[in-house]
Amino acid sequence: MSEDQKKQLEQQLWNIANELRGKMNADEFRDYILGFIFYKYLAEKMEIYANAILKPDGIVYTDIKENSKQGQEYIEAIKEEALEKLGYFLTPSELFSEVAIRGNGNGKEESNFILEDLQKILNNIQLSTMGTESEEDFDNLFEDMDLNSTKLGKSPEARNAIIAKVLSHLDKIDFKLENTELDVLGDAYEYLIGQFASGAGKKAGEFYTPQEVSIVLAKLVTTGKTKLKSVYDPTCGSGSLLLRVAKEVEEVNNFYGQELNRTTYNLCRMNMILHDVHYRKFDIKQEDTLEHPQHLDKQFEAIVANPPFSANWSANQLFTSDDRFSQYGKLAPSSKADYAFVQHMIYHLAENGTMAIVLPHGALFRGSAEGHIRKYLVEEKNYLDAVIGLPANLFYGTPIPTSIMVFKKCRENPDNVLFIDSGQHFERGTQNMLRSHHIDKIVSTYRERVAIDKYSYIAPLSEIAENDYNLNIPRYVNTFEEEEHVDIKAVSSRLKELELEMNQTNDELSAFCKELNIDTPF
Repeated sequence: MSEDQKKQLEQQLWNIANELRGKMNADEFRDYILGFIFYKYLAEKMEIYANAILKPDGIVYTDIKENSKQGQEYIEAIKEEALEKLGYFLTPSELFSEVAIRGNGNGKEESNFILEDLQKILNNIQLSTMGTESEEDFDNLFEDMDLNSTKLGKSPEARNAIIAKVLSHLDKIDFKLENTELDVLGDAYEYLIGQFASGAGKKAGEFYTPQEVSIVLAKLVTTGKTKLKSVYDPTCGSGSLLLRVAKEVEEVNNFYGQELNRTTYNLCRMNMILHDVHYRKFDIKQEDTLEHPQHLDKQFEAIVANPPFSANWSANQLFTSDDRFSQYGKLAPSSKADYAFVQHMIYHLAENGTMAIVLPHGALFRGSAEGHIRKYLVEEKNYLDAVIGLPANLFYGTPIPTSIMVFKKCRENPDNVLFIDSGQHFERGTQNMLRSHHIDKIVSTYRERVAIDKYSYIAPLSEIAENDYNLNIPRYVNTFEEEEHVDIKAVSSRLKELELEMNQTNDELSAFCKELNIDTPF
């Protein structure tokens, strides 16, 4: 698929999304359109899989008569295999294309009423997984899609009409799922999530990290790796960051994540499945990561996170005996959980792993408990590998400049820390952006570990100690531009010349005015 075809597909999907919009806000109609796309994906995947099983019998899945004895035998056999391979099951009449056709009157002018059927089908997808390995991964996946919501239309007929229309439009789009080399639908899904984020304002930060920042984080934690045993994101949002890491290596064995927001948690699981990550290869949990961690028995080879900046947390004194925090001697303040996330991630970091976390600049220099934790990480543990300053206004919902802190337990360069200041290297806009050359410069500077004038600096640990473990980037990277030398004597002389010229001009103008018998203008 060419870049133009890809953009055409993305625009088609965005136009269909806007069919649903009406009076709903961005995050509400997001849940419906992404849910319908996900249903279409599951149905098409089911149909392709069933057709492959039925090929020796010379029939296709939609030809099966569900009410016949032979039809039931076929369906039971296919269901057993589908639950093992795909993790879910749909009957022929529950396929997306069949519902879309029924909703639009089977080709006739009048549309059929499909709301009840559709809601039942979405529930059946979940019910089909009950008692199987994939049950948790499909549990309440469609709970945010209330097809009886008045936001879709005031009457059942109005809601049915708009949904039938949307299904019909989606049914005409070929997601090319049979071509396993392409991830057309996955890319389109990511595009839509990004579009919704740009319209969601501050709420966007709850589920989306801008793609260019995701790329930087993913490239940092995969440096020197071609395969990963595991990748983890403790605040995984829609899962885009986890999936981005997978694009930087040949293979990721397992994906782990935790997300507090229930709707975003559903979106993350959909995103995983839709990107063809098998249900056995991902483990996404819904809970508060700091207060109720769900993967305490595991360590991970790559960890990435863009946690909520300076969030509140309980900072309960019981946590002083929690293995994640106990060795530091102090807890992160209750009004700023930034270092609580850092500590949590370091606890989960494997000895051969790399972690990269986005933090507000304040985390680099704030004192008290945060200063104590920061000093411990550098002086006692020597885990800090790099500090990277990012431009302002990159993130949805906040204009502040941010930083990336990179940590390793076994560092190749244990005597120093690399500082990069990319704060002035971006493309300006309503939402500032990092272009590919900006990203490449950050990543290559990190990987080659080079000092570049006014861009990067390799700071010995002794220098960081002299700065009392203050990591504020301007202390290490001098970006000051000297102003051009001004010759005061020459400027003074030129001013005198201009004054003489102005006086001469005034005299001439005054003479003209006198000759014309009019008042002078000065």
